[in-house]
Amino acid sequence: MSPTVLREGPFRLFFFSREEPRMHVHISHPDGEAKFWLEPEVGLAESVGLSARQLADARDVVERHTGEICDAWIRHFGA
Repeated sequence: MSPTVLREGPFRLFFFSREEPRMHVHISHPDGEAKFWLEPEVGLAESVGLSARQLADARDVVERHTGEICDAWIRHFGA
């Protein structure tokens, strides 16, 4: 299961259920995907197929919505 947290422009942010306990979010784009850690701060974990510009845009989306993403994580996985 991979519930969508939000969509913005070409990006879809989502979680994979039962992947790993450290808070993170996946972000997909028509050209590729990335995974960002949310704690202790937003950081790129991995990416495939995205240009440097697309990664910067993806990071910006994650940073602007970190609170919303963390709230969704807690609702989905528990505290």
